[in-house]
Amino acid sequence: MIELQNIEKYYNPGTVNEMGLFHDFNFTVNDGDFVSVIGSNGSGKTSMLNLICGSIPLDSGKIIINGKDISKMKEYKRYYKIGRVYQNPSMGTCPTMTILENMSLADNKGKIYGLSKGSDKKRVTFYREQLSRLGLGLEDKMDNLVGQLSGGQRQAMALLMSTMTPIEFLILDEHTAALDPKTADIIMELTDEIVREKNLTTIMVTHNLRYAVDYGNRLVMMHEGKAIMDKNEQEKKETSIDDILDRFNQISIEVGN
Repeated sequence: MIELQNIEKYYNPGTVNEMGLFHDFNFTVNDGDFVSVIGSNGSGKTSMLNLICGSIPLDSGKIIINGKDISKMKEYKRYYKIGRVYQNPSMGTCPTMTILENMSLADNKGKIYGLSKGSDKKRVTFYREQLSRLGLGLEDKMDNLVGQLSGGQRQAMALLMSTMTPIEFLILDEHTAALDPKTADIIMELTDEIVREKNLTTIMVTHNLRYAVDYGNRLVMMHEGKAIMDKNEQEKKETSIDDILDRFNQISIEVGN
């Protein structure tokens, strides 16, 4: 379970550009939830993910994971239990390393390397099996540099790599936004398969309303640092894209757009 309690977050504090995003913000994600988060730019979607992962600091409040306060935990330590896939495919992989080296790096996340070799030939068969499930032929290109792959291939690898070690939470930060529609559909199908297979508690920020409606068991809309819509299970199943667009239009009218 992930709990955000009484969160306060300001940007540019003490300046003329000071902006308060979260004020006494509370949000809970239960074990096994697959939460789709939508909202306009500046609504707090990615900031919430960054706070959970430790990429930006809290001003006050607590972030609790499985009953443990991690508010002051270093970002790299949080990733022992959290996998994250970013919007930019290049952020989840190392372009100057081969596919084999990338897979080995992900496979050894959190372990102490010492002076041993970075890649274990005994694990190559396992890596090939994992890559073959992508259906992209990457299992036959283990010695190719990742920087030579397409954006979709790299994003598929990033998703696979982020879930190779035993994690409990998966954070998806608009992970299909930079892809063409066909490739994005493939990545979403793979995402859903991995989430179900590994029973991962997942938060997915997306601007794709179809994905928000079709995937996951919970739908949250954010606006100005607040969750203004939160639909679970059956209520989410009964929500259409038109319903969401109507809510967006209401917000636009309320803020004078």
